[in-house]
Amino acid sequence: MLLQTLISAISRSRKQASRLHRKLSALILQQKSVIVLVFTATMFPLFLCAQTRDDSKEPQVPINSYIVKDTGSSTVLMAKDIDRPVSPASLTKILTCIMAIESGKLDQDVLITKESTRVEPSLAGFRVGDKIKLIDLVKAAMVNSSNDAAFAIAIHLSGTIDSFVSAMNNKAKMIGMKNSWFTNPAGFDKGIYAGNISTAGDLLRLTEYAVKNPVFNQVARLEKAVFIEQTTHKVYDLRTHNKLLDKYPYAVGIKTGYTTRAGGCLIARAIKDNKDILLVMLNAKTDRWNVAANMFDMAFMTDKPNPAWFSTTSRGDSHRTVPLVVKEHGKSEVASSLKAHHKSKKQLVAKLKENRQSKKQMVAKVKDKRQSKKQMVAKVKDKRQSKKQMVAKLKENRKSKKRELVASKPVRKNKKKVTLS
Repeated sequence: MLLQTLISAISRSRKQASRLHRKLSALILQQKSVIVLVFTATMFPLFLCAQTRDDSKEPQVPINSYIVKDTGSSTVLMAKDIDRPVSPASLTKILTCIMAIESGKLDQDVLITKESTRVEPSLAGFRVGDKIKLIDLVKAAMVNSSNDAAFAIAIHLSGTIDSFVSAMNNKAKMIGMKNSWFTNPAGFDKGIYAGNISTAGDLLRLTEYAVKNPVFNQVARLEKAVFIEQTTHKVYDLRTHNKLLDKYPYAVGIKTGYTTRAGGCLIARAIKDNKDILLVMLNAKTDRWNVAANMFDMAFMTDKPNPAWFSTTSRGDSHRTVPLVVKEHGKSEVASSLKAHHKSKKQLVAKLKENRQSKKQMVAKVKDKRQSKKQMVAKVKDKRQSKKQMVAKLKENRKSKKRELVASKPVRKNKKKVTLS
């Protein structure tokens, strides 16, 4: 009875679902084993599917393939078509960069050739003849997804692009990437570079291999890369394209990718409460940043999340989305989850009050500054007034002195006349 009510609530309009939710809340108090429905702050369209991972149907998520896994466990938390070959776009650069890091030549100067500059954007903007440290090229390729940096790495390490691509495919086989084939070091997937393919499962293996390297981890976490050209000392200041770093507080890299054929691609990592989660997302036809953030939330909430439930509500600072989750809990677990929800709500309100208080303090400071400025102006005016008064007094003194001199002159003449007579 309760389960049928829940299913009908999902299929009806928002108002009907809200009414039924209130009825369900009354039924919850009378049940030993209850179904808890946690709604998002504001109800938006959801990508819903009634089946779990044990069922035959896949969740209706507009992503070709994805996989979510805890690096500390062999258990895959969420997955879809992980062996489906697709274009990985710039996620290819992870393999290019880990090969550069493992070469042991990170301190070497790399001469930028004409071939490495004749590539499509994204570009760092290197010029032919520039000398860039290999470690800085790795940063440019990982952080800014610079194609010229990826090609420069390949030419420096192997002499030609073809030789490096051959080394890439050998390295991929060694790692265990059975369904991948690379045609270039940057991730181009058309023209002479058509056929650059990989899978979500292979890219997860690559990332798990790469994150074991401390240098890779350091570079993968960067939000910007600043370095200089070794001859002219030109400064390069490159920024990341990874918007997840701003949207999700626990995100720590790793790489974004996009081409027209590949669509939006992302390999992301998030660390929270001693849990280290890796996510691979290929050919996302929606906002990959919000979907990735919600996937991470679900992965952190439980060891076995249901991949059928996704919320695409925007994740602002003041309206953080709570994913829609359906689970069976006891009364104590219900109470604890509600307490946690209320606690986070109280913290949010406290933060807003604190922001308002700081805003009031700022306004008060501005008023104080304006008041002190007015006082300073008044003092300056007083000084000018007193100066004018002093000048006026001096003028008056001079006039009175002149009058005294004029008044004293006739008296002297009369004295002279008296003595003559």
